[in-house]
Amino acid sequence: MPVLAELWRRLPLAAGYQVRHLRHKLQLNTVVFYSTQPPSSDVTVHYRHGLPVITLTLPSRNERCQFTIKPMTTTVGTFLKDIKKEDKGIDTIAAISTDGTKFSTSTLMNTILRNDFQLVVNHRTHQVHSSPGEMLQTQDSGQMDSAKSLVHSLYSALHSEEYLLKKEQVLLQRLEALNEELQPLQQAKVNLMTISDAKTTRLKWIGLAYLSTQGGALAWLTWWVYSWDIMEPVTYFITYGSAIAFYSYFLLTRVDYVYPDVRDRQFLHIFYKRAKKHHFDVEKYNKLRNEVTETEESLRRLRNPLRLKLPVEQLREGE
Repeated sequence: MPVLAELWRRLPLAAGYQVRHLRHKLQLNTVVFYSTQPPSSDVTVHYRHGLPVITLTLPSRNERCQFTIKPMTTTVGTFLKDIKKEDKGIDTIAAISTDGTKFSTSTLMNTILRNDFQLVVNHRTHQVHSSPGEMLQTQDSGQMDSAKSLVHSLYSALHSEEYLLKKEQVLLQRLEALNEELQPLQQAKVNLMTISDAKTTRLKWIGLAYLSTQGGALAWLTWWVYSWDIMEPVTYFITYGSAIAFYSYFLLTRVDYVYPDVRDRQFLHIFYKRAKKHHFDVEKYNKLRNEVTETEESLRRLRNPLRLKLPVEQLREGE
């Protein structure tokens, strides 16, 4: 009985110790961005060459370190990463507004520097006082953009002629190289076209001779050998056979039997046949021709009076 009484007396003490230990563990595992300590004012903000510079004391080395901020491009996440990169002993860091709202990592520093905010480093709160009077306002950035545009215009005016001359020289050199590579192919193409055109013309005259011979033979058989009564069925079947031949041509080529089209088709057939025989690379020739055309078009646009900013009188003369 005395032993049980002693255990019963010690039980509340053990339970209380476990509760306090559990509370201590919860406090260690919980990440908070505030502190019961009074805010420190060792973080200063001043402006140098129009850019804000934030100076703070690194907790591990107890050294003052400056961070130059580009308000229009630097985000809160980038700023906090730079601080953690300088001091590896920083576990938690956050930027919080004066009403306790945490800023997101994508927020621009230009936004939070407009008002005072707090910087929490390893559960220690630092009060940051901004200087709105020195802050770059939107109108200042607009003036800076205007200045940048003016500088760009001046640079373009001073260097555009030099750039155009260099560009023209590059295009002329490329055009010269392409023409030099294209010249032997062009000569070979002209020879092939001459041969193909002559053979196509020869086939046209052969067709005329065939039709003339056929007409003369039918006339001779009709008036001198046989009569029209005998030759009429023959001419009918010859005409019907010609219609079958023309329809077969349409089925094979998907185009009507029109003499200019037939001539062009026959010309191309002969040309490609002889090009293959003479090892003429048609694809390479077409590629070079396209590159020459594109280069000439680029030169034409480069020499456009509007691009060269010529007066209106010279524009009218060019028309």
